[in-house]
Amino acid sequence: MSEVSEISQEASVGLDAPVDAAPTQSELDRKINRHFPGAVVRKDLVKAVKGNAIVPSYVLEYLLGQYAASDDEATIQAGIDTVRKILADHYVHRNQSELVKSTIRERGRHRVIDKVTATLNEKDDVYQAEFANLGIKGVLVEPATIKAHPKLLVGGVWCICDIEYFHSDDPRVVPWILGSIKPIQLSNFDIEGYLAARRAFTTDEWIDLLVQSIGFNPELFGRRAKLIQLVRLIPFVERNYNLVELGPKGTGKSHIFSEFSPHGMLISGGEVTVPKLFVNNANGRIGLVGYWDVVAFDEFAGKKKRTDRALVDIMKNYMANKSFSRGVETLGAEASMVFVGNTSHTVPYMLKHSDLFDELPESYHDSAYLDRLHHCIPGWEVDTIRGEMFSDGYGFVVDYIAEVLKSMRSQDYSDRYQQHFSLSSDISTRDRDGIHKTFSGLMKILYPHGEAAPEEIEEILRFAIEGRKRVKDQILRIDSTMADVKFGYLDRSGTWHTVSTLEEDEYPAYYHRERREDSEAADSAIEPTAGAAVPTAQDGSPDEHAQMVAPLFEGHREFQENQRGVSFDMLLAPYLRGAGQITITDPYIRQFHQARNLMELIEGIAAVKDAADEVNVKLITSESNGGEDKVRKQLELLLKVKQGAAAGGINLDVSFANTIHDRSIVTDTGWKILLGRGLDIFQYVTGDAFDLATRLQEYRQVKAFGVTYIREGQ
Repeated sequence: MSEVSEISQEASVGLDAPVDAAPTQSELDRKINRHFPGAVVRKDLVKAVKGNAIVPSYVLEYLLGQYAASDDEATIQAGIDTVRKILADHYVHRNQSELVKSTIRERGRHRVIDKVTATLNEKDDVYQAEFANLGIKGVLVEPATIKAHPKLLVGGVWCICDIEYFHSDDPRVVPWILGSIKPIQLSNFDIEGYLAARRAFTTDEWIDLLVQSIGFNPELFGRRAKLIQLVRLIPFVERNYNLVELGPKGTGKSHIFSEFSPHGMLISGGEVTVPKLFVNNANGRIGLVGYWDVVAFDEFAGKKKRTDRALVDIMKNYMANKSFSRGVETLGAEASMVFVGNTSHTVPYMLKHSDLFDELPESYHDSAYLDRLHHCIPGWEVDTIRGEMFSDGYGFVVDYIAEVLKSMRSQDYSDRYQQHFSLSSDISTRDRDGIHKTFSGLMKILYPHGEAAPEEIEEILRFAIEGRKRVKDQILRIDSTMADVKFGYLDRSGTWHTVSTLEEDEYPAYYHRERREDSEAADSAIEPTAGAAVPTAQDGSPDEHAQMVAPLFEGHREFQENQRGVSFDMLLAPYLRGAGQITITDPYIRQFHQARNLMELIEGIAAVKDAADEVNVKLITSESNGGEDKVRKQLELLLKVKQGAAAGGINLDVSFANTIHDRSIVTDTGWKILLGRGLDIFQYVTGDAFDLATRLQEYRQVKAFGVTYIREGQ
């Protein structure tokens, strides 16, 4: 009988109030439970059972996976009560350690859940364990236990342990005895079953399942935002992967590495030493990289942080060669290295005054170190974590998916694109390695069965190239001796596809080094790029004088997901200036945020028209689905927009046509604007009065969309 099963015999149900009413299951949730029975759990349950227990999520999900991995509400509630009882009886709170020790003494034996670390006592030639919360140390550990669980020696492991008590008159004898120990992680799983079940899901469904497994609601993330979250998993599935993420506080940069997997270790950047990370030359003991799949450095940024130059040199060698030295001996290791830190400036500020890695400690703000990074996650694109972003749907029990990812570390998917695409010939070996490792990692995460369509392969190849290009472009700012690189790929027809970073499209005047040499020219540069449809003034606002004299752009533009700096004033208002009749066709003006978008467009029309003129706007849309109540709410919203528009001399007329699909704006001045997504181009906005994005569209992130400007009647 397992330790968990034995614990459960002590637990009874009905100890706490039931959790909130279960959310309505989506079709995806039902499909997840059909294909992965017993390996998935409802993600909101962790919060329900955690209470004030300071334990990683994977510990709680391990227990929930034993008792609440079901879609049956009665089973779930009974499982929650069981897990609560287990935590109440066996999890050791620091402030109750003396009570637990007394329990062990009085009973003679008691089971605890605690973080256990072992050390070798060279003097007595024995291994000894220390229990973090219980506060006892010197507990003897059998060599066989250390051999089976070597991570006890480096960083410690959360375990379920039986502790016994036997007092001796010899003061040198520790009274605590380790009866049994079981690390909290999955003991086995069926990889073939995992691969077979993957085939039952579409790519979109699989991505949403993975996002829910991380703990987030996929409905609040765009495609690019989901991929950014999943890149954080690559270090767990790809050996010797070097990843950096810098961004604002509160975006969940370190969460994955502290909560998601028992195979990762998160340490503070200030705690790093050569003995702790690589090897203690005094006793030959191997450090963290020898035992953990992922070593992540939290709070890594900070220009004034003191660093050990010897550590930097050893780290650079390890990141490049996957090895380090112990005396005259060279040792290899497979640990991936992750560096996460906070930024204190906006992206355009960093691009104008320094570079995107300017926040790194001085010793790491070095081209030789940066060139060893395989990918840079644009943390500035990631939303600050909010309560509504967490999922109440089903996802993998984290120790299950952690074991899946670990089992695939030895596999190489890096060549899976080569039958469809080829990289630029002038890409260096390190650039190619970075692209290959990111591509391989995403392939293993998204398409572990190896079955992907050419367009799906192209999507993650572009994403991998972009992440490495972001690194290389910053290196070129730091080290002028580095050769410039043409990042992109060829398809089978020989067509060249250039890859740019999102920052490059958003801030072209600041991004490229040659433009930065003349800051005045950079500030006033006016170029027809994907990020700027009309001329702008030095402060980034529309330059009205330039708009009057510059011809309006004709043709097609694409905007990337998460791009900022886009507004109706920039995209549409210049084309609507002087129009007396405007027809807007958009079938989805149904919900509040869609009606708000319409109102903001009308505000833009009001701003560019003469105060003495009136403009007639006709909206052609379709009725809401879902019954009379939704239609009534839609009509109420449209009535409010109509009333608001009237105050600005704009007459809004609404008609319904439920067969329309195209989205466009047509004016009586000869412009036709085709809108790929209609007016619904912006991502979720909180509505917080103190959030700039609430009032200024330029500060919002957009969804991926295209717009085409056609001049008719010429």
